[in-house]
Amino acid sequence: MKKQIYRWIFGNIMGWKIEGSIDEQIKKSVLMVMPHTSWHDFYVAIICRGATGVNINWVGKKELFRFPFGFFFKSLGGAPLDRTGGLNKVDAIVSIFNSKETFRLGLSPEGTRKKVEQLKTGFYYIALEANVPIIPVSINFEKKIVDFGKAFYPTGNIDSDLNILNKHFVNAKGKIPENGYKSIVN
Repeated sequence: MKKQIYRWIFGNIMGWKIEGSIDEQIKKSVLMVMPHTSWHDFYVAIICRGATGVNINWVGKKELFRFPFGFFFKSLGGAPLDRTGGLNKVDAIVSIFNSKETFRLGLSPEGTRKKVEQLKTGFYYIALEANVPIIPVSINFEKKIVDFGKAFYPTGNIDSDLNILNKHFVNAKGKIPENGYKSIVN
């Protein structure tokens, strides 16, 4: 019932549609979500998550998950990130993957809503170290389409792999197009 309500809101009220899908047999993955140009991306992603009915997660510093907001953030798929013990962010997130049976992590490799010339590579190394696929997901405000690409397993050759993944985002326009990362494909 909840999925149908989200689908109705996403399609009928907001006017968006979903292309592609997430293979629910893939229990762990990193979703490479781009372009990230506006705060509007968050609620579009959260409502899209509900419309797919697939649990998609995100991480935030552990302090966000304290009372009174912890339950709310966890209900939206949030997972607290604990970097104590000298763990860097990649290792800390890999440890979350290792501790869960199902964990699909949505990340924006731009790392900001401002214009960037280069992607942050943490998402790639998280997928590589956790031995999980990367699923490219474009949020295209121009066409009001969220497009889920096919799962891609990183090979360790980041330049070649990013070239393959970037193809999924070539025509995607963010809410503020001039802030979007220009997907460079060789």
